[in-house]
Amino acid sequence: MARSLHKLSDVSVKAEKKPGRHSDGGGLYLNVGPTGKKSWLFMWVPKGGKRREMGLGGYPALTLAKARARASESRTAIEEGRDPIAEKAKQAEPTFAECADLYVASIKAEWRNAKHEYQWNQTLSDTYCAQLRPKKVSAITTEDVLSVLKPVWQDKNETASRLRGRIERVLEFAKVKGWRSGENPAAWRGNLRNLLPKRQKLQRGHQPAMRYQDVPAFVERLRASEALAARALEFVILTVGRSGEVLGARWSEIDFDGKLWNVPRERMKAGVAHTVPLSTPAVELLKSLYEHRTSEFVFPRTENKPFSGMAMLMLLRRMKLANVTVHGFRSSFRDWCGDATAYPREVAEAALAHKVGDETERAYRRSDALEKRRKMMQSWADYCSTAKDGKVVPIKRA
Repeated sequence: MARSLHKLSDVSVKAEKKPGRHSDGGGLYLNVGPTGKKSWLFMWVPKGGKRREMGLGGYPALTLAKARARASESRTAIEEGRDPIAEKAKQAEPTFAECADLYVASIKAEWRNAKHEYQWNQTLSDTYCAQLRPKKVSAITTEDVLSVLKPVWQDKNETASRLRGRIERVLEFAKVKGWRSGENPAAWRGNLRNLLPKRQKLQRGHQPAMRYQDVPAFVERLRASEALAARALEFVILTVGRSGEVLGARWSEIDFDGKLWNVPRERMKAGVAHTVPLSTPAVELLKSLYEHRTSEFVFPRTENKPFSGMAMLMLLRRMKLANVTVHGFRSSFRDWCGDATAYPREVAEAALAHKVGDETERAYRRSDALEKRRKMMQSWADYCSTAKDGKVVPIKRA
């Protein structure tokens, strides 16, 4: 084991982008993955044995100082003849949030791309599982699971089904690890199927949408609010993006010079990268946020986490719009395109990141679709910025 310690610094750890293992000395390494994700490893060679390694945790959740403290504890254990890995295995019962992280880390190798990991983490985050995350896994009951599922079971059929299945798998993982026993409270057969409607009986179709004629007045109300949720919802409307795409947006995706938002394929529903031309109001909104940025995320909840989708939904509820959904603004835009403009159907569908036609047809359109979409998105932004009396709504920023 190397004698030299503390080769890294907080600045170098934060800035390091080169994939591979970077030694801090004493067996502690910063591991940088191909996608830039960072974690800590502790490595050592027992007397007469082969090299062993142990994961300590991810960065930046586990800081350099904390990683050094854990490495020091492991070195002490080795000197005293104890096995750090065996001792780590005897960890205390985790919360649902901790267990979900452990489970996702254990199965992510089977996924083809990072999109799946993002979707799992998004589903099991505070957006839907805020009530479950702080609870110890052994304490979670059927009523706890129902409290998470009921708010979305009728309106978000597919999301609710995936959410239930993922909670079930996390709790099954907890049972295998010995952290809980008994029946799985998220199981469908013999349990939740008797308490929730069957999927085929659920409502289907478009999510409730605001009439496009009412959108300008609504945007005016949004711009009068200083809440970050109002800025996020306005950006959803101006870009007609999906909630997850907007909330996961990073500053590295924004091209101010080209007035573009480049969404990577990992965060797109169809798994295909999508470029959004930004209208003048959208650029102004982003610039106002950029001046006061505190995170890599455009709409941050904390320094390392994006904003919660529930914040926009709750904003709608506070504005007394119980029959409107965030996703529904995409339908408002589509209705406006069809009823009030002469923009071609395929251009409108491209703005919504919908696939139209076969591969040959899409390849033919790709060269000029962006500029056509740019004109359309500017027209939509101009419309959204015009009150019913024909006056332009001023853009007020916090």
